[in-house]
Amino acid sequence: MAELVGRHAERAAVQQLLTAASAGSSGTLVIRGQAGIGKTALLHHAQETAVPLGFSLTWCTGAESESQFAFAGLHQLCAPLLDKAGALTAPQEDALGVALGRREGPAPNGFLVGLATLNLLAEAAEEAPLLCVIDDAQWLDTASAQVLAFVARRLGAERVAMVFAVREVTAGEVDVLAGLPLGLELRGLEESDARALLDGGVHAPMDDFVRDRIVAEARGNPLALLELPRSARLTQLAGGFELPDALSVPRRIEDGFQRHSAAFSSDTQLLLLLAAADPTGDASLLWRAAGRLEIPQEAVEPAESSGLVEIDTRVRFRHPLVRSAVYRAATPANRRRAHGALAAETDAVKDPDRRAWHRAHAVYGTDEEAAADLERTADRTRARGGVAAAAAFLHQAVGLTPDPSVRATRALAAAHAKHDAGSSGAARDLAAIAEIGPLDDWQRARLALLRARIAFNLTQAPEVPWMLLDAAAALAPMDAGLARETYLHALDAVLLIGGGDRGGVLDVAAVALAAPAAPVPLRPSDLLLDGLVTTFTRGYVAGFPDVRRALEAFRDRGVDGEALGEMGSRRWLSLATRVAVGLYEDDLACALAERNVGLAREAGALATLPQALAALSAMLVLTGELPQAGELAAEGSAITLATGAAPVRFAQLFLHAWRGHEAETAQLFADSTQRAHEGGADATLAAYALAVLYNGLGKYPEAQDAAMRARQSYELTNSSRGLALPELVEAAVRADQPETATAALDELVVRTGASGTAFARGLEARSRALVSTGASAEGHYREAIEQLRACRMVTYLARTHLVYGEWLRREGRRQDAREQLRTAHELLTDMGADAFAARAARELRATGEHPRRRSAHPTSTLTDHELQIARLVATGATSREVGAQLFLSPRTIESHLRNIFRKLGISSRRQLKDLQLP
Repeated sequence: MAELVGRHAERAAVQQLLTAASAGSSGTLVIRGQAGIGKTALLHHAQETAVPLGFSLTWCTGAESESQFAFAGLHQLCAPLLDKAGALTAPQEDALGVALGRREGPAPNGFLVGLATLNLLAEAAEEAPLLCVIDDAQWLDTASAQVLAFVARRLGAERVAMVFAVREVTAGEVDVLAGLPLGLELRGLEESDARALLDGGVHAPMDDFVRDRIVAEARGNPLALLELPRSARLTQLAGGFELPDALSVPRRIEDGFQRHSAAFSSDTQLLLLLAAADPTGDASLLWRAAGRLEIPQEAVEPAESSGLVEIDTRVRFRHPLVRSAVYRAATPANRRRAHGALAAETDAVKDPDRRAWHRAHAVYGTDEEAAADLERTADRTRARGGVAAAAAFLHQAVGLTPDPSVRATRALAAAHAKHDAGSSGAARDLAAIAEIGPLDDWQRARLALLRARIAFNLTQAPEVPWMLLDAAAALAPMDAGLARETYLHALDAVLLIGGGDRGGVLDVAAVALAAPAAPVPLRPSDLLLDGLVTTFTRGYVAGFPDVRRALEAFRDRGVDGEALGEMGSRRWLSLATRVAVGLYEDDLACALAERNVGLAREAGALATLPQALAALSAMLVLTGELPQAGELAAEGSAITLATGAAPVRFAQLFLHAWRGHEAETAQLFADSTQRAHEGGADATLAAYALAVLYNGLGKYPEAQDAAMRARQSYELTNSSRGLALPELVEAAVRADQPETATAALDELVVRTGASGTAFARGLEARSRALVSTGASAEGHYREAIEQLRACRMVTYLARTHLVYGEWLRREGRRQDAREQLRTAHELLTDMGADAFAARAARELRATGEHPRRRSAHPTSTLTDHELQIARLVATGATSREVGAQLFLSPRTIESHLRNIFRKLGISSRRQLKDLQLP
């Protein structure tokens, strides 16, 4: 613990974390810094501090050579706690069991494994507060790093403290803990502390010049201060080390370890290499491998005497830099000998994956058997949910494969795996290897599809839809189902990002006419493809019936077990929901949005849940349920924060626009349009939201400009364009632009006439009223109110009362106007559409009536997140059930409930049920 000299602030931070966790406030501390700076010493200090406070402890250490083994780090951390796994829900227990290789089953969703881990830690912390220590986190396998980062972001009231130690990230490296708080950035010791550490570590007289030189060269690195004097005689140090900038301090320490080990006999060096090459630290395996290489046991004595390594039942190096120094110093031939011996002595039945890994590192050149072993390892790893690890094994297998045809096949499989793991850049490189071939027609078609999908993820460039069309045409003779999915993907892509100079959605749809006939039985996605192609090639009226059949199929039959080809099928629910809104099918749109969220929750699909929550939040805004919409938007934001994903902003954009928050909407609009493609769905949606905002604020020329931008999308089923048309009619009428209003109405009538829903007829009648005068206008207003009362879109009903009241006041019918404006004000106020409510209030005051003030609801002090928990608990859900839905532990739900009870002045769940939640 000498490395903690002078670390007063750092030790205080550890103490603060442990004290808070002991009191029921979980937390995370990330300690960052270069190798040797004292991170591990601080972790040991945390352990020594935690034990007297009553903490239990679990620990894992990342190892560079272990980084390919999925969930290896998680297994280390959770192994001592697995006796608590029976307290998990069945899906969580199954997911964790499969991930850790304890049971068979389908590959689990990574975030469901994360939720299981969170609850396992929470269960363990019920008996005593728990300290989780993760050292060398930069070497965690990808699956473990993702799970542990997710858990760290979701900690609440579980009495769990997590402390990570991770090396500083250099350019080009991936930060496995990106998004977690910075925590502690360990720097070099102050000069006085450095001198004290050096004097305590060197038990021999030291010349002042030598001491000054060591302190200067070590740059405050504690390990350097302790190890550099050991790597050479002090009499040699007077001449100085290398120039200060010649090598980094960790590299210099590693070189010192190499020089130290180089003095040993060849047998001792080879034994150390065996120990360094095996990441498990299994001493029995080490001795078996040593026996195979005819290394005598006494060869270990010099290494142990030097303090570099300690071997009993486990193999422990003095520092990870010792292991890396030994491994790097070995010749390639000796490394292969070491891995070959370890492979030969690793049980092929009990640990086939590690045996395959050692065997691959023992190969010189290519080896088909070793490559095939890695391929089988990849299959087993993928079955446990280790997609990134499986991709890494396949990538390694490619380099070992001698036959060009087999190598191309494996490169294609590795590229798909890398893409599925989120490494689109690596997938692109492997695709280039696969392209060298030879490939058959089926493989070339799959390669074309992969290249298109990679381009969609990396660039979303306008040529992507056309790449997808080419891939679909190539797939059509061999796999009609996948080809049709790819045509649908091309349509979705052009709707989202446009098609560039080669054309837009109408052109893509014309090419998609060549899609092969749908298989029997028809899937929802087949119906959707045919309906959209008909709509874009033959017109809105012709395509509407087929599109509606597709939407009903998605609602009634779901996603057919997701057995819809390589791209999955749940993704089409998002497209189906957008299409339903564009067709004014409010009931279908709400049902599809709810189904999408339900399926994502059930699958634990946190990667797609935020997008699904945002879509449902937007639907709830339109139905006038703004508080509930805010809850879902907040939940989606919390999940993207927990998963480290890019935030989904359009739900917040919708909310702020309808609430009339100008500054917030403008900022979100700027953020959205900066990233969106011109004419794409995101840009159209942002422009629609801006039009709503300005209509609410009474800034009609600005509203007209925004609605015109939304109208520029010529996509007939674009939901934002469909909703932007009524905004354009209202804004243009108020801005005294009757020709613009009439043109927008004409387009709207084409859509609403084909739809025929109450929502469509209501919007049409409302828009006709706005452009009409006299008795004709009043008839349309009354029809609009009657129709909109029969649909779910309460926001438009409230706004229709508003524009009808405004018309009545201008007609001089003040009493009739008050009735309509009073209704509008009450509806808009209650739902929280503040700008429109203020507009109604101004009109009411103009009639001589003072609008009522909105009374504060008891729940107004709750955050959106707390309101969501309160609403779920009020339905009778238990804390465990609420936690499972919101990906939180039951203890954290209970903590939120205590805050909710305090804010509301109640003391029980029964009282919460009695409240009228907004």
